Amino acid sequence: MAVTEASEGDHPPIEPAAVTELAEVDLSGLPPGFVWGAATSAYQIEGAADERGQSIWDTYCREPGRIKDRSDATVACDHVHRYVEDVALLRTLGVDAYRFSIAWPRVQPTGQGALDAKGLAFYDRLLDELLAAGIEPWATLYHWDLPQALQNLGGWPVREVADRFADYAVAVHAALGDRVRSWMTLNEPWCSAWLGYGSGEHAPGAADVGLAARAAHHLLLGHGQALAGMRAQAPADHSLGIVVNPGAYRAADSLPPNEVEEVQPAVTELDGLHTRWWLDALLLGTYPADTYAALAPHLQGIVQDGDLDVICQPLDFLGVNYYSDVLLQPRSRGGAVPVPALTEAAGVRVVSGGPESTTMGWPVTPDGLRVLLGRISRDYPPIPVVITENGSAWHDSRAALQVREPALPGPIPDPARVAYLRAHLAALAAAARQGVDVRGYFAWSLLDNFEWSHGYTQRFGLVRVDFDTGDRRPRSSFEAFRALIAAQRAGSSS
Repeated sequence: MAVTEASEGDHPPIEPAAVTELAEVDLSGLPPGFVWGAATSAYQIEGAADERGQSIWDTYCREPGRIKDRSDATVACDHVHRYVEDVALLRTLGVDAYRFSIAWPRVQPTGQGALDAKGLAFYDRLLDELLAAGIEPWATLYHWDLPQALQNLGGWPVREVADRFADYAVAVHAALGDRVRSWMTLNEPWCSAWLGYGSGEHAPGAADVGLAARAAHHLLLGHGQALAGMRAQAPADHSLGIVVNPGAYRAADSLPPNEVEEVQPAVTELDGLHTRWWLDALLLGTYPADTYAALAPHLQGIVQDGDLDVICQPLDFLGVNYYSDVLLQPRSRGGAVPVPALTEAAGVRVVSGGPESTTMGWPVTPDGLRVLLGRISRDYPPIPVVITENGSAWHDSRAALQVREPALPGPIPDPARVAYLRAHLAALAAAARQGVDVRGYFAWSLLDNFEWSHGYTQRFGLVRVDFDTGDRRPRSSFEAFRALIAAQRAGSSS
């Protein structure tokens, strides 16, 4: 697949209003033994599509108009064939751990039955390479790539798929648990339910509130069943969790008081769908009354007696993905269409773009991470938290791509990503000093990758990937992250 530089290289470099210097990042409060890592997902980087079963994303990519640049992940970063090089990058970065996902269609092509030996063999090789490099593997069992055969049965809106996920998760845990101690069942189930079945922005591309509501329950049920089965066979040193992406909705800072009041019903509704639905079920064993009442017409006979007890399994940690607050304004002001909502009360618009926004249009709001973690610590029972994704997309300018050191390519300057990284780590440390039990941080992403419906038009990597050649080249953010890790370790040991 040819990827031209014209779509990104013609942009001027994006300079943030202020770049935080390394010496100014206060990481005090992060505990000894804090886990530093980088993260990826299988579908976005692995490639080798001919060596696995088909997923809903393969089908989605073939549908006209779904992917912005009409691309797919057949090759992506070719990680399956270049994993040794990528592990070497992780070792150079100096991380403790690597969070990756296991492709369900690679190890169980139809979503049921015996695990595929060839598919498992790739993860055997990856794990051995990681451990030889002194890097702890953190495995996510589901990062959105549902086997197409299970979607043909109805996908996540069908209860049987929760059962199939539990069987798959327990089998993979048994196969790889001799080398993987940290496990996550699902990544961002809100996206799987509401973007996949509610708005059609993600695979499988359905746009039906009822399907999304049923998927939202069955994803959690599958998590609970999987966790119970894994716990029953797990050694004492295994840590089991799930990854959520709570929606940090709030009125835009620039709104006058009357407009803040106008958007508040939307803030409450969206918070129920995106945050409380998941955290209440996982940590309290109940669904929020207002959100459940709104979804009840779609859940008749779906939520069965005992389901919430299955969902509310004890967690060893809660993975939290955070990129940005979602700033809302009245519909009359225009802006982007908001995330999937249920009622006209949520007929607001999302503030997108501006000088302090990434190329995804997401505002840079680092203090929102501190506020979100404080809320989780305040509103829910004590739970160790790991930031399992945090990062930003920016274009590389032509000038940045031309930077060279004598005889060797130098890191690509990316000051905006460096500033984003430093600011969010400072906010994370502030949350720790305020009493949040935060245990680790994984930067998203190690590599540029296939960014779902955006294709290859957005770049999140600490390492730039040339998608024509597969070549990897670190950015300045790679070096900055390595320096921050070293600085925190030095400080915690002194």
